[in-house]
Amino acid sequence: MNIDRYTYQITWSIEDDAHLGGCVEFPALSWLAPTPEEALLGIRQVVADVIADLETNAEPIPKPLAENCHHQAA
Repeated sequence: MNIDRYTYQITWSIEDDAHLGGCVEFPALSWLAPTPEEALLGIRQVVADVIADLETNAEPIPKPLAENCHHQAA
C-alpha cells in the first residue's frame, strides 16, 4: 500500500505544546513533534508500520479516502 495516498493533517496542540500529526483514515494514530515537518514524517512512519503489521496478519487495510472518490473531468 502506498502511504502517499492517505490524508494527513498537521495541527498545533495547545495541550502538548507541539505539532500533532494525524491520518484521517487511521483516526486512532497520532505523532507529536516540535515542528510540522517532523510531525508529518512521524505520522507517515506510524502509518507505514501499522500497515505492515496489518499485512503481516492478513487484516484489512483502510483504503485511502481518495480511492473512494470518483472524479469526472468536465
